Amino acid sequence: MPRIAEAVADLGQDRHRSPRTGWTREHHERVADLSLLALRRWASPGRARFDLPGPASAAGRASDGLEGFARSFLTVGFRLAGSDDDPHDHAGFYAGGLAAGTDPSAPDRWPRLEETRQARVEAAAVAIALHETRSRIWDHLAPGVQERVVDWLAGSVGAEYGDNNWRWFQNVTQAFLRTVGGPHDEAEVAANVGYLDDCYLGDGWYTDGRPDGRAGNVDWYNAWVMQLFSLWWCRILGEAAPQGALERYRRRLSDLLPQLVQLFGTDGAPLFQGRSLVYRFATTGALWAGPLFGVDTVAPGRVREVGSATLRHFVEHGCYDEHDLLSLGWFGRHEPMRQPYSGPGSPYWASLGFAGLALPADHPVWTEPEPDEPAVEGVTAVRPVGWLVGRSGDGVVRVVNHGVDHSGAAAAAEDPMYCRLAYSSATGPVPSSPRPGVPVVDNLVALRDEAGRWSQRRPLTTTVVGDRVAGSAHEVVLLDADDRLTPVPGAVLQTWSVLRGPVEVRLARLRTDEGLPPPAATLVLSGWATPTRDVHRAPAVSAVTPLLGELRTGSSLHEAENPFGAALRVPWAETVGPVRPGVLHAVAVVLAEEEPPLPEVRLGPGGVEVRWPDGGRDVVDVG
Repeated sequence: MPRIAEAVADLGQDRHRSPRTGWTREHHERVADLSLLALRRWASPGRARFDLPGPASAAGRASDGLEGFARSFLTVGFRLAGSDDDPHDHAGFYAGGLAAGTDPSAPDRWPRLEETRQARVEAAAVAIALHETRSRIWDHLAPGVQERVVDWLAGSVGAEYGDNNWRWFQNVTQAFLRTVGGPHDEAEVAANVGYLDDCYLGDGWYTDGRPDGRAGNVDWYNAWVMQLFSLWWCRILGEAAPQGALERYRRRLSDLLPQLVQLFGTDGAPLFQGRSLVYRFATTGALWAGPLFGVDTVAPGRVREVGSATLRHFVEHGCYDEHDLLSLGWFGRHEPMRQPYSGPGSPYWASLGFAGLALPADHPVWTEPEPDEPAVEGVTAVRPVGWLVGRSGDGVVRVVNHGVDHSGAAAAAEDPMYCRLAYSSATGPVPSSPRPGVPVVDNLVALRDEAGRWSQRRPLTTTVVGDRVAGSAHEVVLLDADDRLTPVPGAVLQTWSVLRGPVEVRLARLRTDEGLPPPAATLVLSGWATPTRDVHRAPAVSAVTPLLGELRTGSSLHEAENPFGAALRVPWAETVGPVRPGVLHAVAVVLAEEEPPLPEVRLGPGGVEVRWPDGGRDVVDVG
């Protein structure tokens, strides 16, 4: 067992204050301190970079070394902001790194923002950490070092940042510069704010870089950048923040938090959806921001419960490797999760999950008891995103997706981390789009034609989001073995979901324009992918049961692996022969620890009626 996991276990558990997790602030401090100390072995001579083992990112080794420093410096910032205690001299160690990293003559100097785009992200982490440690580090730097730090951060002025969450990185960097008399461009900052506000969808949700009202680009970046950095921008500026900005962003966080806590399983496992998931417990950053910024729509004890459960979940499942370094993966190392921009220091964006340490030990988030009971079971409709978020007695979170496709307006091959019909906190998708030669992948409503081409579910359009019902539609576009996309004129797949507990009733229908021939294709509806080998976690039951229409069932097996295991089994149902336009099909898609009772589905004049075994009833308008 890595030293961090052992050391935290040695602290014991406080079941009086934390009846559900047993963890207290001391556990968080211990993980943070030991994680920081483990990095020192890999520090460059001047302490400016952490040259960690593992493959380099596309930005190169120098950038990766900066990344390890900057992202772990966030942990230092939060750790020192909330406590006068610094027994390991984190302040002195990182002050030395600041001096060397900004020294143009140092062998381990940092790449400048003008040289390396990735440095523009890391500058924002440095800026937040400097702000949080202003009296502990910044004020004690020699004037010449302060000047060099300002000069390095000043590369953000006039630099090109992506049309996405990166614009917050530019604003946060310039906010710190402004507070220390450095260069900044107010017009540039204002333009960024305008762009980012246009990405706001409502009810606490942002799309990342799609200021067109579509929810296509939604993932954890909503919580750990779009929400968190907007508030930190105001925190750094203080009274210099634009009038009303702080209250605007506090309202948005207030709207998000009651929904955000629903995305964590009872065991602390976050929803496994989207990119950059190697950041792991960064998922809790926005939750800790609630008490940090005076937002109380989630009780302090609940915030700590979720934050502690998530950190504990990853620590106890091996997120720290044999060197006590955060690996690139989910539980342990999982190389396929590494993206081109991922270097060995990338996982330290998880530092955002230590944001609660910026609050003092006597704050209610650390002193109030955790609630005795887990979060309420049921379904939450996330209307701006097209999601139904379900929690059941097994503690697993299930999300039905009728709005997110990670696409622009043009058709494209599906992204497994965004385009599936469902995601959960206990499973991961088959790491492939539906394509010729690949067995049926998970959570589909798709057509497969006689040539083996599969339809792709993007772009999609949300058609309805009710209390327990959501629906979407997408034009039929087929992907061939050469990655060519062929539209089927006038053909549209319509899909609806009704979610209750571990059961989703999934309905599908092909619509075609009058006078146009329908595609000669089979309609396929598939369920959850669960591993059968090297299992890290897997609910016992994953099944698809026909409820309406002429369907046959089977399953596929993928030798591919995801972080939850290998040899992924996917249950499915498909039409017997080519699908007929206008005919409605329905299946029950189950992910559960044991076989649940299934509902009945009936066609009626008011739509499709779903009758649940306990007498409950839902009606889906499919007109």
